[in-house]
Amino acid sequence: MLEERKLQKVKIDLLRNPQFALMSGILMVGKTSVVDGIPTAATNGRDEYYGREFVESMSTKELGFVVMHESMHKMYRHLTTWAKLSEIDRGLTNSACDYVINLQLRDLDPQEQYIAMPRIKKGEKKGELMGLVDERFRGMNAKQVFDILREEQEEVDGERGGDGESGDGFDEHDWEGAKNLTEEEAKQLEKDVDQAVRQGLMAEKRVGKGAGNLSRDMGDLLAPKVDWREVLREFVKSICAGRDVSTWRKPNRRYIASDIYMPTLVSERVGHIVVGVDTSGSIGAAEISEFLSEVKSIAEDVKPEMVDLLYWDSAVAAHEKYEEHEVPNIVSSTKPRGGGGTSPSCVTDYMANKGIRPECVIMLTDGYVGSDWGGEWTAPVLWAITGGNNAISTTGKTVHIQPD
Repeated sequence: MLEERKLQKVKIDLLRNPQFALMSGILMVGKTSVVDGIPTAATNGRDEYYGREFVESMSTKELGFVVMHESMHKMYRHLTTWAKLSEIDRGLTNSACDYVINLQLRDLDPQEQYIAMPRIKKGEKKGELMGLVDERFRGMNAKQVFDILREEQEEVDGERGGDGESGDGFDEHDWEGAKNLTEEEAKQLEKDVDQAVRQGLMAEKRVGKGAGNLSRDMGDLLAPKVDWREVLREFVKSICAGRDVSTWRKPNRRYIASDIYMPTLVSERVGHIVVGVDTSGSIGAAEISEFLSEVKSIAEDVKPEMVDLLYWDSAVAAHEKYEEHEVPNIVSSTKPRGGGGTSPSCVTDYMANKGIRPECVIMLTDGYVGSDWGGEWTAPVLWAITGGNNAISTTGKTVHIQPD
């Protein structure tokens, strides 16, 4: 039919255009369909759907922009990465993702030679941009934009939460369709997107058309993924300072020069751990529960004498102490507190004021702390950063908690 041929031609033109070589692999991921009953366009993170009347109403440049827009949702894995945000407020999550994508697409073709953001066709706003664009969000990811939009919404009407679609975009977001992918389908999609990103980066090199920030973003998507649980466990075990077990398998080198064979004392426990949990409002109960479950498991292995659990935002809002025999109850008995700003230095200040000198510190945060990474720490510190933020701490070690 006419709409199917129009959409197919637009996709072929994009694939052949060196300007968009970077997206060539992603444009081939999933199925593309023209359907009745959809007012605009939509994706479930794998497949794309375009309303028949919508396709007919778009110019080829506008349709090309929409196709690239849906492809970037897939590339960034928006429908899985930000699924938890959508449960908080679906409309704001949709808008946040669109703000990020639309700025990047306009940068790819600022003169609109090949693609153009759709314009409103009728009414008082005829000719105005149909999509969401705001320069103040440049360089941000969807979570950062979401937080700003949510704060602004609360200032206006004092409410948070919602499940409606954004009314200012030109596409829909099929969160339910993404959720309904089987485990096998989700794993295959992950592989397909990774391969498509690699193909795009290779194609970009061949044609010599760099896409600036977008190229770097795509490179970041291919960064090796590590199991944060293993990193967390290894960090704690490497800090063990106890001296409760001796072994003859490793002679004590201090006595070897005197021809005396003595055992080495090895550690199987730590004395004191501090766990700091950011409760500034951007980390949900599910993330805290999962994180503390892992801390509990590790603590049961290394048997610390004490775990100090600090909930913090711009100040330490709660301090819970768990002795070795109480650690198994840490998840069920804890009571998170906080909800203000975000300032890790409040933890180091609190520890100094209370005379807390642990053997290691584990900090859970979303990483949106500006330049404040706590200042001077008196013990090794591991930053476990959640929420999709790729920030790297300026002190200690960093691990990024990827959504399951």
